[in-house]
Amino acid sequence: MSSTIETAAPGTGGGGRYRITRGWRIVAALAVTQTVGYGVLYYAFSVFLIPMQRDLSASGTQVAAALTLAVLTTALCAPLAGRWLDAHGGRTLMATGSVLATLAVLAWSQVTTLPQLYGVFLAIGIASAMVLYEPAFAVIVTWFDERGRAGALLALTIVAGFASSIFLPLTGLLIQAYGWRQALLILAIVHGSLAIPLHALMVRRPAHHAGVKARTTAGARADLVKAAVRSRPFWLLAAAFTAHSGAAATISVLLITYLIHLGHQPVFAATIAGLLGVLSVTGRLVTTGLRRRWSAAPVAATIFALQGVGTLLLPFVGATTAGAVCCVLLFGIGFGVGTITLPHLLAERYGTVAYASLSGRIAMFSVADKALAPLGAMALAHSVGYGWVMGAVTAACAAAAFALVAYHRLSFRQPSNQEVSS
Repeated sequence: MSSTIETAAPGTGGGGRYRITRGWRIVAALAVTQTVGYGVLYYAFSVFLIPMQRDLSASGTQVAAALTLAVLTTALCAPLAGRWLDAHGGRTLMATGSVLATLAVLAWSQVTTLPQLYGVFLAIGIASAMVLYEPAFAVIVTWFDERGRAGALLALTIVAGFASSIFLPLTGLLIQAYGWRQALLILAIVHGSLAIPLHALMVRRPAHHAGVKARTTAGARADLVKAAVRSRPFWLLAAAFTAHSGAAATISVLLITYLIHLGHQPVFAATIAGLLGVLSVTGRLVTTGLRRRWSAAPVAATIFALQGVGTLLLPFVGATTAGAVCCVLLFGIGFGVGTITLPHLLAERYGTVAYASLSGRIAMFSVADKALAPLGAMALAHSVGYGWVMGAVTAACAAAAFALVAYHRLSFRQPSNQEVSS
């Protein structure tokens, strides 16, 4: 099968300047929907945790299990969403997912029992697989070639990176002013009024890429996916980004607690942990700049290794202010790197025709690890101590770095698109 069906590079067959302009309009629309989507469907949950415990007469663990259920559901649905995206594009999927997400948040405001809460978050998990990063990335990679793709993904993730900074305080203010149920009604209206029309009206496939998709049957796409998942490079990518996802999620959840355990004041711990969001933007900018001179895989591997050094040193030097800051800086620089590196590597090697299906396969593992790794880390901390948790995070970062180095070495021996163009 010719590799010409693998890529739909901007400027080929579809009117280059117009396509690029239209592509950036879609990036702008998705930047808004991703910010609102992550803010309402993910980050706001932590602000509702305490009032929900009180009104539902439930423990924190019981209520928090709802979010874990949602993330695991997203992981399970990711491959299905990927196959739909490859076959039909993102418009219908993302618009429908936005409607489902809005209805789910409205229903969330009315729950009175734990089973109802879990049912709502099952729906939120399904909707998240339809509207958040993986489908957004799948839309973007079809509009840009390799050079433009890096900037487009960077722009999207930088804007969406402010979701927590916007929606955590906003949600707190709404709860304070109106109560948690009314706050959810307001957030549902905000989400629906922005995400539904933007996904329905703005998300499109490039004309050339739509033609490529039309000439690629479902069976041909399935063959491309089968060829990829039978190859070592794909599983090296899956291992790298699953390990890194679990490491990042563990630090997100436990960093403040561990810094307090080391003797720091809660305000200092929260402030230092807050640097992770800022550093994730910095890391993405640095990674995108370095990729202009070096390949993406070794750049990301180096940054993952630095993260491992940061967590390895934290138990030894983290009790001091300078030590804690340095370790958090080392880890934080790679906090958002995986998000923009995986789409680049997948599209670079396998093209865009089956991109979403392959991304969904990896997301099934990496998103599940994002949900489960912090739970395992908390159990490990309670049984043998936080030092072992930092050791496990270090091992995960090292495994991610090693897998990317191995992937890069294989890439020199096997040309890009080999698995899907033979």
